[in-house]
Amino acid sequence: MTRGSPYAPHTDAETEAMLEAVGVESQEDLFDIPEGVRFDGEFGIEARSEREARREMSRTLAKNDDLTEFLGRDHHSHYVPALVDDLSRRSEFLTSYTQYQPEITQGFLQVLFEYQSMLVELTGLPVANCSMYDAATALAEAARLAGRVRRVSGTRVLVPEILHEGKRGVLDNYVAGTDLTVETYAMDDGTVDIDALRAQVGEDAAMVYAENPTVRGSIEPRLSEIGDIAEENGALFCLGTDVVALGLLEEPAAVGADVVVGEADALGMPTSYGMGLGLFATREEFLRQVPGRLVGASEDAADMRAYTLTLQTREQHIRKERATSNICTNQAWVALRTAMHVASLGPSGLVDLAKQCVTDAESLAAELSGLKGVRAPVHDRHHFREFVAHVDQPATAIASDLESEGFAVHVVGEHRLQVCVTDLNAAKTDALVSAFEEVL
Repeated sequence: MTRGSPYAPHTDAETEAMLEAVGVESQEDLFDIPEGVRFDGEFGIEARSEREARREMSRTLAKNDDLTEFLGRDHHSHYVPALVDDLSRRSEFLTSYTQYQPEITQGFLQVLFEYQSMLVELTGLPVANCSMYDAATALAEAARLAGRVRRVSGTRVLVPEILHEGKRGVLDNYVAGTDLTVETYAMDDGTVDIDALRAQVGEDAAMVYAENPTVRGSIEPRLSEIGDIAEENGALFCLGTDVVALGLLEEPAAVGADVVVGEADALGMPTSYGMGLGLFATREEFLRQVPGRLVGASEDAADMRAYTLTLQTREQHIRKERATSNICTNQAWVALRTAMHVASLGPSGLVDLAKQCVTDAESLAAELSGLKGVRAPVHDRHHFREFVAHVDQPATAIASDLESEGFAVHVVGEHRLQVCVTDLNAAKTDALVSAFEEVL
């Protein structure tokens, strides 16, 4: 008798009995895979030596456009010090999938504890988890948290009408199947229309979400008023931001934020085109509602400080009915890199980098606005890293011509482009302005 394996323990007889019970002859009959994509046992890839494979990859990669990116919209890159790469690639970090055995992963657990501590200091909130997938899933988890701890009977989640489409899509997906509904509120010149929000919230809103900076780079000037409106109506106030902006802009706790979400991978990671790291911080009263995992500090039998996974509220760790989230993995290694980058900058270095994000954006907007046919920024606000510029000619045509000149920018409207400047591309701003002048 075939005993099977630890991974597929069914015997031949058991498999045959199950197939008979469901009325099929083979396991393959359970799957409807089109012939065009069905694996026939051959990959159809010609065997190559290592040298030939490298040569082929080099030829393929050489086909990529060599563009200087002035792209942002929730995906930002800063210079990553060499020490981050060197330290994060140590074998004990790379080979540690998740830290279930604290006795052999104290180093990694300590770094994650430091990451959480950094977020606590930057946000002013006492609890931060040790990673989310990205800002979009962090926002969605915040909405579901609001639904679980709601202080009102309402089910509405209010988000700004100017919001990254990816965030809105993930939020809609996460609240599907719950009684929560997502609505938008109006913006005024790139930031929150306070009067419109006040009129819309009412007593049936579970959460109000705002961003600082916004997806267009505008700095929100009235955060405290947004927090007051949410509190007056019994709604949670969720603030979206990023780890660099937290070094300079208003502290979330000081403006009444109950939950802070956003991207933390602006530090520690190069542009990854999809890979992210979501930050999530909240008040202590919501400790047991936090998604994912928290690392805590304790003492071992020898009275030495020790780190461990203190709280794990995801489905695979506790009973499904008690779980707060079905998040299945985490971004621990990315969080480790972010913590290393923040530590290497230090408090003053982080502030200096954040200030540069303001001044560089201001300077580039002024230079572009000096060109005929360009007005920047569109929104009469202070900006962080990025801004929207109006162009008299069609924006798609301008963006295409700029691409031919070696620059990439976002098209965000019929006559609107969005431009993002960081320490990585700041040296190319003069060339970008010259390219604008050329294509105009």
